[in-house]
Amino acid sequence: MSRLLLRYNASERMNHWAIALLFVLAGLSGLAFFHPAFYFFSYLFGGGQWARILHPFLGLLMFVCFLGLFFRLWRDNVLNDDDRVWRQHAGEMLRGDKSKMPPAGKYNAGQKIVFWLMAGSLLVILVTGFMFWSPWFTGFFPIVLQRLAVLLHSVAAVVLILSVIVHVYAAIWVKGTVRAMTRGTVTEGWARQNHALWHRKMTGGR
Repeated sequence: MSRLLLRYNASERMNHWAIALLFVLAGLSGLAFFHPAFYFFSYLFGGGQWARILHPFLGLLMFVCFLGLFFRLWRDNVLNDDDRVWRQHAGEMLRGDKSKMPPAGKYNAGQKIVFWLMAGSLLVILVTGFMFWSPWFTGFFPIVLQRLAVLLHSVAAVVLILSVIVHVYAAIWVKGTVRAMTRGTVTEGWARQNHALWHRKMTGGR
């Protein structure tokens, strides 16, 4: 029977799922104002007024939770030379041929790119969100900057949503990945196949 390797401890998993929950709540409350077709989402929060009040607090709490995970994981997500090779052969991998993929550490290049897209978009969302957070901060910024902030806020939100979709799809696509964030462990076979360098580090090559 394949050994199990600890990939995420309980604290990291709770941090991840707190972000996921807050992402859904902040996303739905924000989409309610993104386009009239999505306004019905506001009824999940008690109506438009409550959705408008809660959205920035949910977003701020999501950012704080993400910071907790960011400081735990950023070192493992620094891009290196192997990631460049991984990106060159990503198309072949998507077609089912993993034979030319270089061994990956705890995260492969695709996961690292998603991580930094999430971090960057969340930072833009946070900064721009403060700039038009009425009535607390709008007085500090001219109307032109507030309008630009709304545009950037929306673009960053779209980037974040697309990044999360890719993140979820990849977790489902690579069989055995979801259990890392539910049970905390992965099988040794999964680790050897998908993250060979991390497997070697965890087992000492045994």
